[in-house]
Amino acid sequence: MSLVELIAQADERGLAVSGLACLDRCVPLLGGDDEVLRPLWSSLAEDAAAGDWAERLEQARGKLDAAPGDTDEPVALAHRMLATAPVERSLAGLREWADACSLDALRIHRLLDGAADDGGGPAEVCREGEADGLSPLLAAELRRQMSVLELVAAHGPAGLRGALEVSTEGRRVLRAAVSRRSRRDG
Repeated sequence: MSLVELIAQADERGLAVSGLACLDRCVPLLGGDDEVLRPLWSSLAEDAAAGDWAERLEQARGKLDAAPGDTDEPVALAHRMLATAPVERSLAGLREWADACSLDALRIHRLLDGAADDGGGPAEVCREGEADGLSPLLAAELRRQMSVLELVAAHGPAGLRGALEVSTEGRRVLRAAVSRRSRRDG
């Protein structure tokens, strides 16, 4: 099943986790520490209060300063993921956000691999199932996105821990890619 199909079939929690996981993996670009989005993750637990998501989203935005002061495209894309997160957890709003976060995260990984931005190109195509010729960084991000959606679809709220672990691994990979890029670009 393609990533686009997984997003289309995901429920409200799956979509929220998908978008949040993409954002979480890109936190190093926003200058946040590894725990900055943890309260937002906990708002997706089965026993979380209805208003937790909105409250914790605003807290995260305050800590990460959602106004990009940098013209670096990967940073701008990560800021857009945070800025466009829906305050209300509606199915339609979350689907739009998760879909946009998916594409933006793939574009970020492609850009960090040294490719020129092509407005989505390979990132969009790989989401539809065509994964031939992807760079290792882009292919790994695609696998992570699919894995997060599959975990939540298969295990519901119990899949949150696994999704967070996948996201944490991806954050480490992205942090290393950012470091390599800064050394390369000097």
